Amino acid sequence: MEMESMAASIGVSVPVLRFLLCFAATVPFSFLCRLIPRGLPKHLYSAAVGLALSYLSFGFSSNLHFLVPMFLGYASMLLYRPRCGILTFFLGFGYLIGCHVYYMSGDAWKEGGIDATGALMVLTLKVISCAVNYNDGLVKEEALREAQKKYRLIKLPSLIEYVGYCLCCGSHFAGPVYEMKDYLDWAEGKGIWSTEAKGPSPSPYVATGRALLQAGICMAMYLNLAPHYPLSNFTNPSYREWGFWKKLSYQYMSGFSARWKYYFIWSISESSIIISGLGFSGWTDSSPPKPRWDRAKNVDILGVEFAKSAVVIPAVWNIQVSTWLRHYVYERLIQNGKKPGFFQLLATQTVSAVWHGLYPGYIIFFVQSALMIAGSRVIYRWQQAVPPTMALVKNVLVFMNFAYTLLVLNYSCIGFMVLSLHETLASYGSVYYVGTILPIVMILLGKVIKPGRPARSKARKEE
Repeated sequence: MEMESMAASIGVSVPVLRFLLCFAATVPFSFLCRLIPRGLPKHLYSAAVGLALSYLSFGFSSNLHFLVPMFLGYASMLLYRPRCGILTFFLGFGYLIGCHVYYMSGDAWKEGGIDATGALMVLTLKVISCAVNYNDGLVKEEALREAQKKYRLIKLPSLIEYVGYCLCCGSHFAGPVYEMKDYLDWAEGKGIWSTEAKGPSPSPYVATGRALLQAGICMAMYLNLAPHYPLSNFTNPSYREWGFWKKLSYQYMSGFSARWKYYFIWSISESSIIISGLGFSGWTDSSPPKPRWDRAKNVDILGVEFAKSAVVIPAVWNIQVSTWLRHYVYERLIQNGKKPGFFQLLATQTVSAVWHGLYPGYIIFFVQSALMIAGSRVIYRWQQAVPPTMALVKNVLVFMNFAYTLLVLNYSCIGFMVLSLHETLASYGSVYYVGTILPIVMILLGKVIKPGRPARSKARKEE
């Protein structure tokens, strides 16, 4: 009864409240993790806390779901190392897709509910990256990219190390995704976490407080904005009577309002990973040096809202998942000696769409994203080709890319939020598919108006 009254007071369901309480509990549990001795005790603590919070949040069945991809990944590494990466990729995604289809979790999330598939999504990426990096341990170093060299695993992690990595401090709830190599170094006091590392042991408290303050602001923004811009309006007869600019403005405000929910969740995750110490990623070169917490960061709010180009969106939104997609999908599809093209971009966005779920809205959004980024690249190439003497033209193109990104991103994200094909097409059609047509026009113009080499390259050659 207390849970029901508390849930009603903040306007959420009891399952969502239970999840939020367990999610918030990752912060104090991550703080306690600092006090646990390194090595085996830290691995045991990470695994136990992850299992306990999962059980309290989702129930016993959730832990069974989490064990399936974990078992598949570890078994593939143990039994067939030469192909364990690709095996785990398809087995892990196959199981995740099966859960998406069975639970149709997008409908639950849309209606204010929750289930374990969101956590399973994060866990799947961690399991795949571990197996791929163990697979890379067989490859000669000169054949690997820099990221592959950095994260490859020569030795099979023990079972308790593996489970601790997968469930560490409840980070599988909403991320961030991180590498097994980093987790092992942190848990065992190696690398940048060793006593011999450059600089003193970093204090996480200021950065944690900043992330928690950001989380509070984001939740306040979401609770104040979301009721004024319901998604149900896109199929409301009164919406069809609005003018073009009013509809476009409403699409922007709907996307803007919804994003604060994600900012809140990621800010809590950030604070949890920072206070555990795992989020530490080294020291700045400034004097005096300051600790960096890049591994914990999953979103740059100002970077998203004021993005000058669609190309930077993956670098500021769901940052760690975008990094995972770049390292484990995009870069691995590039053939030696060739440059990446639209195929690699589209394939990466398609994997991202499938990872989110099999709703038409997700698929359409990520195809839209590929078009949006490709169109933005055209404007950027024009911008770079403008000589320094034509500052006004360059500034016009910079603003054009900003306005293009603002319009297409907020138009596209409606599909991500409403999910159904009917509602997605209704919202896009209400503004004459402007956010779909514009990127296609830009891509076609890029084929016709081909800019010369950037003006800077000549100066560099002369130097």
